[in-house]
Amino acid sequence: MPIYDISYTSLIFCFFLLAIPIFISRKIRLELEKSTLAAVFRMSIQLFLAGLFLNFIFNLNNGFLNLACVGVMTFFASYTTIKSADLNVKKLFVPIILSIAFSNLAVLLYVNKFVINLDALLDTRYLIPLAGMLLGNALRGNVAGIGDFYTDIKRNENRYLYNLSIGADMYEAVLPYLRKSLRAAVKLTLANIYSIGIVALPEIMTGQILGGASPLVAIKYQIAIMIAIYVSTLLSTILSILASLRTAFDEYGLVNKELYGKNF
Repeated sequence: MPIYDISYTSLIFCFFLLAIPIFISRKIRLELEKSTLAAVFRMSIQLFLAGLFLNFIFNLNNGFLNLACVGVMTFFASYTTIKSADLNVKKLFVPIILSIAFSNLAVLLYVNKFVINLDALLDTRYLIPLAGMLLGNALRGNVAGIGDFYTDIKRNENRYLYNLSIGADMYEAVLPYLRKSLRAAVKLTLANIYSIGIVALPEIMTGQILGGASPLVAIKYQIAIMIAIYVSTLLSTILSILASLRTAFDEYGLVNKELYGKNF
C-alpha cells in the first residue's frame, strides 16, 4: 500500500481551513483571530524544529543520547507539572522528577522488552516517541492529581488537623485526599480507554494506518500504548505525592506553608 506524502503546497491548503474559525470569530466577535493564528504558527514552527531534531537523532540512533533526550523531556515535564499545579518548584522538584523518571522509564522499558520484543531497548524509533506519549499523558495526570491533592489539603486543613489530633499519623490523615487525587489523575485516561474504538479512533492508531501499517497491527500497538499510559500516569502520580510528603510536611505532620504558590 503506497504512503502518500503531504507536499508543502498541499499543507498550505490545510492552512486555508483556518479561514472558517477566523470567519466565525470575526462574525460573532469571539476575538480568537490573533490567538488562533499565533497558536497555529507557534505549533508549526515548534513541530518543524522538532522534526529536524528528531531526524538528526534518528540518524544517529545512539542509546545514551536517546536516554539524555528522555531525561530532558522528563525535566520539563516535572517542572511544568509543579508550575501548573501552582506549587513551589524548589521544594518539590527533586521528589517529583525522580518519581516521574522512574515510573515512566520503567513502564517504557517493560513495553519495549516484553511487549514489542525489541532487541535494542533504546532504539530511537521506539524510545523517543513512546516516551513522549507516556510523559505527555503523565503530565496531564500529574497536574490534575498533585494539584488536587495539595489543594484539598489546603482547603480542608482543619479537618486534616483534626484527624491528626485524634491519633492518626500523617499517612492515615492524607489517605482520603490521596484516593481522590489519584482518581482525578486517571479520570481522563480512563474516559479515553472507555471510548476508543466506539466513539473515536485515536490519533496514534490513525497515524499508523495512514503511515501504511495494517489496522490489526495498529490496534495492538494502541492497546499496548493505552495500558502503558494508564499505568505510568497512575504510578507517577502516586509516587510523586508519596515522595513529596517528606518535603511538604514537617515532623509533626503540618503542611509547609512555603509549598503553595501565590494563587493559594
